[in-house]
Amino acid sequence: MLLYAIVSITAALLFYTIGVWSEKLSGTLKPWHVIIFWFGLVFDTLGTTLMNRIATDAAGFGIHGVTGLAAILLMLVHVIWATVVLYQNSPKTKKKFHRFSAAVWLIWLVPFASGMVVGMSA
Repeated sequence: MLLYAIVSITAALLFYTIGVWSEKLSGTLKPWHVIIFWFGLVFDTLGTTLMNRIATDAAGFGIHGVTGLAAILLMLVHVIWATVVLYQNSPKTKKKFHRFSAAVWLIWLVPFASGMVVGMSA
């Protein structure tokens, strides 16, 4: 199960990074970016669920658990907002959306990195 969790979390990193930075480089939010964001959220949720099942102590409620939950919730808000922005099809809003994407991505990196540290120290 650990291998599936690692692959899922890594896939989340890849999808989310590709989505955020390709959106920024293109200068506007595109439909395929939103699809990639959804994949990132799904893989992050799957990987986090699997990691939580593997954990044998109450460390999930520490700083890693709190930042991880916050990151998943932010990703959920991000992907829902991206879907709404895409649906509204406002060129101005689509061009500004990348600021929020980059902020969420940076916040998401905190539990990703802390999870690696916690995993390597166990």
